[in-house]
Amino acid sequence: MLILSWGQILALLLLFVRTAIVGLANSSCSGSPLSAQDCAALSSLSLHGHITFATATSPASSSDFGRIHRRLPRSILYPSSVRDIASLVRAVHDTSSPLRIAARGAGHSVAGQAQAGDGVVIEMGSLRGIKVSEGKPGEQPYVEAMGGELWIDVVRESLKYGLAPRSLTDYLFLSVGGTLSNAGVSGQAFRYGPQISNVLELEVVTGNGEIVRCSPVDHADLFFAVLGGLGQFGIITKAKINLERAPQKVKWIRALYSDFKAFTRDQELLIARPKDSPNSFDYVEGSVIVNNNHPSNEYKPIPFHGQTLNASLIPPSAGPVLYCLELTKNYDEDESATIDETVSSLLAPLGHVPSLVFSKDASYFEFLNRVHDGEIRLRKKGLWDVPHPWMNLLVPKSKIEEFDALVFREILRKGINGPLLVYPLDKMKWDSRTSVVMPDENIFYLVGMLRYATPSGVPSVNSLVDQNKEILRVCKSAGIHLKQYIPQLSSEEEWREHYGSSWSLFLRRKLAYDPKAILAPGQNIFAPSSSTLKLSSAL
Repeated sequence: MLILSWGQILALLLLFVRTAIVGLANSSCSGSPLSAQDCAALSSLSLHGHITFATATSPASSSDFGRIHRRLPRSILYPSSVRDIASLVRAVHDTSSPLRIAARGAGHSVAGQAQAGDGVVIEMGSLRGIKVSEGKPGEQPYVEAMGGELWIDVVRESLKYGLAPRSLTDYLFLSVGGTLSNAGVSGQAFRYGPQISNVLELEVVTGNGEIVRCSPVDHADLFFAVLGGLGQFGIITKAKINLERAPQKVKWIRALYSDFKAFTRDQELLIARPKDSPNSFDYVEGSVIVNNNHPSNEYKPIPFHGQTLNASLIPPSAGPVLYCLELTKNYDEDESATIDETVSSLLAPLGHVPSLVFSKDASYFEFLNRVHDGEIRLRKKGLWDVPHPWMNLLVPKSKIEEFDALVFREILRKGINGPLLVYPLDKMKWDSRTSVVMPDENIFYLVGMLRYATPSGVPSVNSLVDQNKEILRVCKSAGIHLKQYIPQLSSEEEWREHYGSSWSLFLRRKLAYDPKAILAPGQNIFAPSSSTLKLSSAL
């Protein structure tokens, strides 16, 4: 009589479940547009998670926050382990399959960058896990987070230990792997650089299907290639990120300017102050608001909720747009009695309109999660799940005044229909070894046009997209050599121009880590049959 141990019984049950999943995948695959070869290859994968071929029932995987592009994949992988991802990539790599693979985090891209039309989308949200290490005395605390984790959850878990990531994005409902594949910036970046400057180690699945742990010391070329690499060299499955002690509270300030020169001068002055200086703020971010009541100017970042702005206090000399400087000063409860005096002394030498300053106290978490409050309000108005023709630009400091005259005060003088950010970044805080492309100057401005099209169609998506193109044309004609952040380019020629002298390095890395151009097809950098890759591989 055969007697099985509990371990053997469990192993048989797991085998049965896995076989059932594969069988289900096979039956679903039979009606899909996949070739017989691809169908067999994907259906035979040994997975901890599962793969589906009924993509029409998962519309989120074919869309994104932009709601402009929609590309239906032929298959969707929901991984439960990193090996699931590696198995999929390796299966495509080792065959002559035309399938391409896109890793999708929170789906917050705006131009189809995380889509894979007729390919496979990996829903990274099913790959979760966060572990905080407080570090031994004298050691840097850090957090390890899976690539599908959201930053909001990384923040929540870190704050349990009185810690927080040193550099975050303004909106936290984004995936770890997603922002690290771009850069990850906000008004904190002047101090610690973007998020990609605060990564200690990565785990990556390359386009060859290999799982590699990399850092500035081990497999350094891959490490820096992937950071800001737009998903072209590998899928980030885990990241080890620097933490610092979190403050208990912030004094949150918004100050209005009518003069652009004073606005930019003060921002540049503030970001130049050292971290430990008592005269430093902890967050510096500017925005532009339109000085009229045009319907497209619904978004107004000042004052705070529950406060009012007396329009009669706006100087008569103010032009068609005004400028808002948003600042924070961190503090703990035992500093509550002196924080107002400290902030007043920091604001005194600045050139804002003295009577147009608004402030509030907030917990550190409330401040970090501030954009989510705006999301809730927009959802109630039906203005969140709408098209978002965003455009983000990096403008050299020497050209920002000209940009103001041509774009803010002319093309956008009637409104943008959404937040319009403009704040300086210091190139010295960015690691030049990553794949991010920046302007040549040490100080450059991020200009974020975070616009949305209303359900009424006024303004329309097409009109906003056309206006974005007009801005790029005007800047090019004026000799403003800007770079796109989270680029939206459509041809290899445009990408060559974008990367400039870095193109050869970008190409070498592509050949090393994804020579078949399997990964991130939504970026439109390389076609599967790219003549550039074929020619370069023969050299």
